[in-house]
Amino acid sequence: MKEFLMILIVVMFFVVIFQIAKASEYVSVLKGEEKTRKQNNKINAFLLMAFLVLGLAGAWWCNHLFYGKTLFPQGSASVEGEKIDLMLWLTLGVTGLVFIITQVLLFYFSYKYQEKDNRKAYYFPHNNKLELIWTTVPAIFLTVLVVFGLKFWFKITGDAPKDAVVVEVTGHQFAWEFRYPGKDGVLGRKNYKLTTGKNPLGVDFEGDKTSHDDIHVGATMHIPVGRPVKLVINAQDVIHDVGLSHFRMKMDAVPGIPTTMWFTPKYTTEQMKVKTGNPNFVYEISCDQMCGKGHFSMRGVVVVETEAEYKAWLAGQKPEYWSYNPAAEPKTPGTVDTAGAAKPVVAVAVKGNK
Repeated sequence: MKEFLMILIVVMFFVVIFQIAKASEYVSVLKGEEKTRKQNNKINAFLLMAFLVLGLAGAWWCNHLFYGKTLFPQGSASVEGEKIDLMLWLTLGVTGLVFIITQVLLFYFSYKYQEKDNRKAYYFPHNNKLELIWTTVPAIFLTVLVVFGLKFWFKITGDAPKDAVVVEVTGHQFAWEFRYPGKDGVLGRKNYKLTTGKNPLGVDFEGDKTSHDDIHVGATMHIPVGRPVKLVINAQDVIHDVGLSHFRMKMDAVPGIPTTMWFTPKYTTEQMKVKTGNPNFVYEISCDQMCGKGHFSMRGVVVVETEAEYKAWLAGQKPEYWSYNPAAEPKTPGTVDTAGAAKPVVAVAVKGNK
């Protein structure tokens, strides 16, 4: 019933417009088409100027109203993202200035050069100088913007610093999985043919022993502040996209084609809670590529913490290989390091006072 009423309202709206148009046509016949056309021309010229003023005022008001709700006031949460912000501000500055100038001239000329009896339109089919100006000037500005973009792109997708933390990010409908190398610092090989419920990432545990200390976690990625983080990105089904809006990072996750990017976090999660005034603040990893009906729910959490907190968290994780092969887990009680080697606990007898 609701849909029917909406359709009826739309139909009635078009009927009203049609009737107004027909009435206007009849009025023009009675008054004389020439006189009516000139009057409409003046009205339209005035409306164009009003639209210019109200449009620019509306754009300013929307910016004033909603700018504080964007991520710009927070600034980039990564060192590399600062350059991305600079590039974006430069782009907005250039295109915004051109937009304002062209729109003001467009509407002003429509008003100033409206039809008049004593004015004759000037027409010229070609002007080499004008063609050169409006082709060369935009080309120069666009070239500068492209060079800036390529420079920053090659940096974040190039070789990461040697001390970078490596995290493998795998996307599938509709969640993210994270894998860390163990003490050897090497991620084990993967083979999609080995993917099972017991081995969801398809890690080659049997053929690659470097995978025995790898750590697999889901939903939440932990990374240290002030240290480069290299992401090795994969997808298991369709194309996804790793979106890290707070860090100004974004990279496609393509099945069969690993992609990489790296960045350096500037603030811990706790610092961002203070910076934003939001005690519930969390860094998010979103999927920025439409990947199916559950796309909206494909969200993960990024925890940025101090180096000490990160190492403590990492030390508390168990290698995925132990879940795949429970017999490999040390039976002796002790503290387990990220390489999977158990450190035996030394029992000390304490003689109490009698």
